[in-house]
Amino acid sequence: MASASAPASRFLLSFPVLTSFDDKQHCGCGALVSASSDDTLHLWNLRQKRPAILHSLKFNRERITYCHLPFQSKWLYVGTERGNTHIVNIESFILSGYVIMWNKAIELSTKTHPGPVVHLSDSPRDEGKLLIGYENGTVVFWDLKSKRAELRVYYDEAIHSIDWHHEGKQFMCSHSDGSLTLWNLKSPSRPFQTTVPHGKSQREGRKSESCKPILKVEYKTCRNSEPFIIFSGGLSYDKACRRPSLTIMHGKAITVLEMDHPIVEFLTLCETPYPNEFQEPYAVAVLLEKDLIVVDLTQTNFPIFENPYPMDIHESPVTCTAYFADCPPDLILVLYSIGVKHKKQGYSNKEWPVSGGAWNLGAQTYPEIIITGHADGTIKFWDASAMTLQMLYKLKTSKVFEKQKVGDGKQTCEIVEEDPFAVQMIYWCPESRIFCVSGVSAYVIIYKFSRHEITAEIVSLEVRLQCDVEDIITPEPETSPPFPDLSSQLPSSRSLSGSTNTVSSEGVTKDSIPCLSVKTRPVRMPPGYQADLVIQLVWVDGEPPQQITSLAVSSAYGIVAFGNCTGLVVVDFIQKTVLLSMGTIDLYRSSDLYQRQPRSPRKNRQFIAGLTELNDSPVPLELERCKSPTSDHVNGHCTSPTSQSCSSGKRLSSADVSKVNRWGPGRPPFRKAQSAACMEISLPVTTEETRENSYNRSRSSSISSIDKDSKEAITALYFMESFARKNDSTVSPCLFVGTSLGMVILISLNLPSSDEQRFTEPVVVLPSGTFLSLKGAVLTFSCMDRTGNLMQPPYEVWRDPNNTDENEKTWKRKLVMNYSSSSQEMGDHQYTIICSEKQAKVFSLPSQTCLYVHNITETSFILQADVVVMCNSACLACFCANGHIMIMSLPSLRPMLDVNYLPLTDMRIARTFCFTNEGQALYLVSPTEIQRLTYSQEMCDNIQDMLGDLFTPIETPEAQNRGFLKGLFGGSGQTFDREELFGEASAGKASRSLAQHIPGPGSIEGMKGAAGGVMGELTRARIALDERGQRLGELEEKTAGMMTSAEAFSKHAHELMLKYKDKKWYQF
Repeated sequence: MASASAPASRFLLSFPVLTSFDDKQHCGCGALVSASSDDTLHLWNLRQKRPAILHSLKFNRERITYCHLPFQSKWLYVGTERGNTHIVNIESFILSGYVIMWNKAIELSTKTHPGPVVHLSDSPRDEGKLLIGYENGTVVFWDLKSKRAELRVYYDEAIHSIDWHHEGKQFMCSHSDGSLTLWNLKSPSRPFQTTVPHGKSQREGRKSESCKPILKVEYKTCRNSEPFIIFSGGLSYDKACRRPSLTIMHGKAITVLEMDHPIVEFLTLCETPYPNEFQEPYAVAVLLEKDLIVVDLTQTNFPIFENPYPMDIHESPVTCTAYFADCPPDLILVLYSIGVKHKKQGYSNKEWPVSGGAWNLGAQTYPEIIITGHADGTIKFWDASAMTLQMLYKLKTSKVFEKQKVGDGKQTCEIVEEDPFAVQMIYWCPESRIFCVSGVSAYVIIYKFSRHEITAEIVSLEVRLQCDVEDIITPEPETSPPFPDLSSQLPSSRSLSGSTNTVSSEGVTKDSIPCLSVKTRPVRMPPGYQADLVIQLVWVDGEPPQQITSLAVSSAYGIVAFGNCTGLVVVDFIQKTVLLSMGTIDLYRSSDLYQRQPRSPRKNRQFIAGLTELNDSPVPLELERCKSPTSDHVNGHCTSPTSQSCSSGKRLSSADVSKVNRWGPGRPPFRKAQSAACMEISLPVTTEETRENSYNRSRSSSISSIDKDSKEAITALYFMESFARKNDSTVSPCLFVGTSLGMVILISLNLPSSDEQRFTEPVVVLPSGTFLSLKGAVLTFSCMDRTGNLMQPPYEVWRDPNNTDENEKTWKRKLVMNYSSSSQEMGDHQYTIICSEKQAKVFSLPSQTCLYVHNITETSFILQADVVVMCNSACLACFCANGHIMIMSLPSLRPMLDVNYLPLTDMRIARTFCFTNEGQALYLVSPTEIQRLTYSQEMCDNIQDMLGDLFTPIETPEAQNRGFLKGLFGGSGQTFDREELFGEASAGKASRSLAQHIPGPGSIEGMKGAAGGVMGELTRARIALDERGQRLGELEEKTAGMMTSAEAFSKHAHELMLKYKDKKWYQF
């Protein structure tokens, strides 16, 4: 296997909330100017694949409130909180000496400060005139050449925004009282028109009703229709519950578009970039706090464009993730074709109007799929191939259940007050297309994929899973635990996820009642994933069911298995029957390694004979404190601190397991599990890592050591063809069961021999009596053949269960076993890899000999582990709570990589971190961002080629020919030389204390300070050559444009000469 490098971020999917300021992208140069909250201007270079800051300008004495960059200009106008206006050259990012002071802009007779600058824009008719808007309602029309105010406008309401009419004779203001005022430059004494779009009509002579402030307005004209007036806010105060809105006024029609999230900014997309032409708007891009939408203005109902980019990852909070690399290539097309049919209707029939940038696929083109589970019960499939992320298919698990009714008087028994349908665990077999999901309300749903729509009833099973225990005599007071039983002191107990009381309002103890109600009527299921079976755990003697901590499905065997801190359930989803429902302690039968005998909690744990523990000594009780807590959403364990424990009573008997002896001979009685207080345990770490690696988690444990031992959760499950016993000579279907105490139990599965019998004959599930042991809770399993190749679990080839074709009706199940019986020889011929929170072991089967042991961590614990394939070789990938990512070779468990990547600071990371093949992983870095990373050297080398291009050079459209007479009489915009006016020669230098220039890391100056030696010189030379090439290219384009203009001018002059050649002077 090729050597792996340090983890590198592959890409970050995020949606930032931007500050509201004017545009501006420097046209044609691939640069972006941004203003940050610390009053710093940044110039970004978007021409390179990784945007970099070229220059920064930090304002020291004034706060930035508004920025404006005119079209095709290199001079940026900056308004400040003090009311001053500064000018910045964006090429050199140097402040000009030209300053418009607030006391010179307003009249000398004015006694009050006008407030911060809220608007800056140059006149469409004359670039030498600047319109300055102040917060108190003052508008100044400033002549840049004469350095004086040409006219001033005063209004008694605060101004929020201003926009010009394209002719430059009128402008519109939005105010804090929800009004819009239209001003004419010829009569600035009062507004030409005043309207309150959402105010109630009043009698004549009365002032219109005040509304909420209009935060921004845009005034866009059309050649063949009425102008568009688009603004945000301005709703009436009596509509307090109304959502954020965008109002579109076109003629007499007023349309209000309500948004799901607050509006940050909106921008009208027009046909021309020139401000002195008819704008012809065709769309409005609206930036929300958690979304981006574009409204189509060309249709009367103003539909939105279908967004091709995933802005709704966080539509409902993400609760779990799954990542599949190099999956079957046809899956993406199949899921997309089904998902397209389920998409919302009513979108615009036009293409997405934002077309900048370009994707680069790079060398890595294998298909990748990300699955996210959400708090509202939805599951989303995403295409993550290369650098893209597109939603393929959306599945709603809540449609399986009846809607929850409040106060209906029924004995409903939700164990979760909020989000009862939240997805907790996901299991997907891409080859067989079997999909299984478990939720916080202790249910498991099995889905099968079909291309055909059906209407059918949903089959459901209710399982009574409990821990059978016996009361024993309470120890003497001197040997009793020092902590009292808190269950008697609490008025009501809470379950794993914050449950309701165990006794219903009628005073009847809940028993054998599921947490949710499955629909009993026939349900229409569209093409895609269709519910095949719902399995629910029920209440037992007033105790709610514990949340599911592990889940596994085998399509080849037709069996699903899941477990929690109470026990294990195995269900045949082909025959829809329960095969096994057994408490964890019953799985040991007569070979219980942890005899729960009454003893003092001060004594160390006793080990008895019969344990297949190799090369490990008994663990002292004090070392047990570095075990990871097993009460959070980590490694499939219980989710939150709980005071519920294994409940007493009898488990549900099944016909297939009724003859199984649940109690082994000589089993001693032990104490009934009690409710316990939640204790805080801090992980012991070294002094150097105390600050960043310490991680406190609540642990639900019984106070006495007796109770602690009795709460053994199922943490990992794995179906495989393996050797269940030492004397087995051939492989057989097995189920590996891992527990929170580090025990591995092998369950033997006896399946019918033929396909016909599989649908009628029962499946026998029995513990084999084989046990393996590790330190810490078991996390994952895997198997390799004797040649060191990774073995995949058997699976059934997918076929449509609802296909009506006659050939399909007689089609038999096609199983892929991934195991060759001809390779079996004398001796061991299978390696089993088991990883726990503390260590990894490799066993040789069937002899059960431990070949390799590696203690991964002593001071921390592993959050996520998985066996993955990279460069055609298998390796074990681990993510530790102290932030380390560790890669080990298989089967030798030789460390290959150990990098301190990301200390665990949020439970979100632990809950969503997952590995996949080809050296990749992902996690949720925030509620709205998915972070993908790679630890493969090959992937790191190709990342630069896979990055997309943000900037796509385009030609600037030509300005409209406005005719000879309009140009002669001032109908077109007048230009002037800003360089002559704002340059250092005429304006001088600005004060050094006003702003500080900071070279960015992407500039040559920044590189001189950060890099040195030959490599730094080469890099600087390369950037200089690139910049020189860009300038030469621009010069060539400008030269060609000048030649074209000269030829056109010569042609028009010649035509004009021929037209007036024979005319006399009095004929003109």
